[in-house]
Amino acid sequence: MKRGAWLLLGACALLLAACSGPSGSGSSASPTPSDSTIDGTTDPTDASPPTYDPYAGTLPAADPGGQVQTGSIATPDGRVRTYRLYVPASAASGARLPLLVALHGGLGWGAQFAANSGFDGLAEANRFIVAYPDGTNNRPGDTRLLTWNGGICCRPASEQQVDDVGFLRLLIDRLETEQPVDPTRVFVAGHSNGAILAYRVACELGDRILAIGVQSGVVGVPCHPTRPVSVFHLHGLADANIPIDGGRGSGPSGVEFPSPREAPAALAELDGCRSGPVEQLDPGDPAVVSQLWSRCAQGAEVRFVTVAGASHAWMGHPTSAKDLVGEPYAGFDASRAIWSFLAGVRPR
Repeated sequence: MKRGAWLLLGACALLLAACSGPSGSGSSASPTPSDSTIDGTTDPTDASPPTYDPYAGTLPAADPGGQVQTGSIATPDGRVRTYRLYVPASAASGARLPLLVALHGGLGWGAQFAANSGFDGLAEANRFIVAYPDGTNNRPGDTRLLTWNGGICCRPASEQQVDDVGFLRLLIDRLETEQPVDPTRVFVAGHSNGAILAYRVACELGDRILAIGVQSGVVGVPCHPTRPVSVFHLHGLADANIPIDGGRGSGPSGVEFPSPREAPAALAELDGCRSGPVEQLDPGDPAVVSQLWSRCAQGAEVRFVTVAGASHAWMGHPTSAKDLVGEPYAGFDASRAIWSFLAGVRPR
């Protein structure tokens, strides 16, 4: 298996679960990002906070009383790609809202990830729009058991060289035209195979997105972002599908993974981060350890969070696929932690 010149190739872990409803805990005020200097980096006199609050600046999920839509896009490769969209009731105010593109894991699909992640409820409470695109498989028109082309995996999308990055660009174009989307605050989240595609988007679509937030991923392509992209990467130390130290996972992908630790470190280098990684602990859970790179170009940040005892399953949310992804870690809400980070990233 080949690697990029200096950035490791990743691979996908096939997961996925069904259902959900976020578990939430209290929130405290979000740390104020430091002011930028004239060279586009953060002020070197600002120190990172000594502790890590996973849910800073966010509200717990609310009942999703907004509008659910579905849509399709014809792509240049002759495919018809589909997606699910949630627009919160607050969008009626006419204000421009952030957009989150949420990518399911391997063998998942958009509506499944909407249920598993609970992002709809967070979007309602925190005023953002969330889109759940669907991957592909060998059966045209199939809407379940789908994969993404994150680079070297996942089959069948990678074998067919499906242009998923091109699809996501078209999706963002459409939503910026049809919905009250703030084009300076477009984010991508993903789980497993979706996390690997999110990293690919950071590497290849940096002109359109501000930041990514992922659980259980690696980089699957040589990475040359056109602009700095902030990164939040969450990983369970008991993840058997994508082991924290690399190697062949227990899932059906059959891929020899690089260590997930290398992906955020590589993006921090590409982002020109001049401080870090600084270790920060969560006072509410000693299993949670954060490493933060800061003072990056154009105000970017990179955060890598590990959770001792956490499996591959999307943290903080129930799963019906424990035999594939393990028991979900109940004490950490991946969805809310991801949104907390993304919402705190300053537009460039």
